[in-house]
Amino acid sequence: MKILVIGSGGREHAIVRRLARDTPAPDLHAAPGNPGIAELAACHDVALGDLEGLAALADELRPDLVVVGPEAPLVAGLADLLREHGHTVFGPSAEAARLEGSKTFAKEVMVAAGVPTARSVSVQDAAELAAGLERVNPLGDVPFVVKADGLAAGKGVVVTEDRAEALAHGESVIAAGGSVVLEEYLDGPEVSLFVVCDGQRVVPLAPAQDFKRALDGDAGPNTGGMGAYSPLPWAPPRLVEDVVRTVAQPTVDEMARRGTPFVGILYCGLALTARGLRVVEFNARFGDPETQVVLERLSTPLAPLLLAAARGDLSAQEAPQWSEESAVTVVIAAMGYPAAPRTGDPIGGLDAVAELGASAIHAGTARDAAGTLVSAGGRVLSVVATGADLASARDLAGRAADAVDLAGAHHRTDIALAAAEGTLHA
Repeated sequence: MKILVIGSGGREHAIVRRLARDTPAPDLHAAPGNPGIAELAACHDVALGDLEGLAALADELRPDLVVVGPEAPLVAGLADLLREHGHTVFGPSAEAARLEGSKTFAKEVMVAAGVPTARSVSVQDAAELAAGLERVNPLGDVPFVVKADGLAAGKGVVVTEDRAEALAHGESVIAAGGSVVLEEYLDGPEVSLFVVCDGQRVVPLAPAQDFKRALDGDAGPNTGGMGAYSPLPWAPPRLVEDVVRTVAQPTVDEMARRGTPFVGILYCGLALTARGLRVVEFNARFGDPETQVVLERLSTPLAPLLLAAARGDLSAQEAPQWSEESAVTVVIAAMGYPAAPRTGDPIGGLDAVAELGASAIHAGTARDAAGTLVSAGGRVLSVVATGADLASARDLAGRAADAVDLAGAHHRTDIALAAAEGTLHA
């Protein structure tokens, strides 16, 4: 099987790594890819924003399957264009990808489908922000939640107890021409669940938990994600079944009812609140860094699952099987991330990571003119480790993160700590 993976980040490297483990291994191609992906796949220098160029590449390669990784080209309609060119695509149409591209649209779908989620107000005028905050948080006794309505690479959300900060964030988004969604605060631990969808049916993958704040102890600003782990030993025993029944299947049914079937990954970001399960957000693709740990534990082939969904029929697919081992990933972030990440710094220590028995997933890396591996983004690498339990997996991940040599880099040291110690409960 020949597969073309669109993307250049850690999510796409994780997807390519898992596809390469299938038997027989597919003929893998990527566009534009990154130095880590290039070790496993033929990389083609076509920019993510060049939709016509990506379609022309697919026409040239004639892959059996195209997997679109990032959200921006999905929202821009890449999957539609590829399908118009006759390609089999794993990834939603532009209309279906609005579940991620517009939080207001996602809320409308959830309401229509009866999916439990936070109460919210959409605001397009800065003068309406204060009244909107009063509606969703009238007592002001819990944090304010302000989200940019469109794509924001995981950094458009502010959760703060400071009302002035909440207003300022909303004002800045609106001043830049956007709109915001104000939500009630959801207590309880968060869970990420990926669901493979064929337009009608859903097949859940293993749940994970990620860490959005930049610093230990969930301090600092929101980021695109600083680490993740799977499985979740503290989660309710029927969590996955409950999410499929109350969230994923009703959403896919509603999208089909609207004439915009959802084909691809529906990322369900969830909060297990004192009042029950609630959806925090939907994404229209694999999440990063959760993909790194979820696919690390997948013991059955990935390519047939994605191909069946892309062809619109998951009915004959067996349920995915999972390793009993735990997986932990720790993100190595560049100096200044997330506000102003520095790029161009040499990266070393990856041989040491491998010698420890961990893996380095490339997210924001490049080769300079001399061929040296350098940083090229805010989240530079993810180190992934497995172990018999979370304690051993996080220990190895921590030692591997320490082995990476990148000037000024930082990473969290508490990924999966509470779960490993047994102090986290649903």
